[in-house]
Amino acid sequence: MLFGRGTLSSLEKIAARLAELDQLAESLAKQPAEVDAEREELAVAERVLRRLYEQEAEAAAGQDVGTGQQVQVAGRSVLKVPHCSDAPDVSALPADYQRMLGIVKAAGGPAMVKDVGAELGIDASVPGRLEPLRGKLAGRGWLHKLPNGTFTVRP
Repeated sequence: MLFGRGTLSSLEKIAARLAELDQLAESLAKQPAEVDAEREELAVAERVLRRLYEQEAEAAAGQDVGTGQQVQVAGRSVLKVPHCSDAPDVSALPADYQRMLGIVKAAGGPAMVKDVGAELGIDASVPGRLEPLRGKLAGRGWLHKLPNGTFTVRP
């Protein structure tokens, strides 16, 4: 017998450690790509925020962009909707958002997104059509999303 038991065990340990190191090397090779992708996302977010701040500064200087008015972000028009803590009342909301809030208030209790969508004339049978509604007012603090997915008016 050329090799003893200890030698085989040592060879198995070496092979196992080499496999671990191969996995580690593969993981480390992926990290720069992940870091670069996240840096690109942050750069885009920074440009968007800078543009919004510039437009807010213009509004404060008397060149009012108006509440609920369209603003340009990365060459696209987006609707500027204030957070509820930044606005004195619902009149600060664009008309469509005021209507959504009114529908939830009129429900007299928790409202389902599909019911709000039906009131707005949105075809709920098309997958994904109601998803944008879910975050529009709740995401800006005007409504409270309950664990069961329904919405109520914030107190």
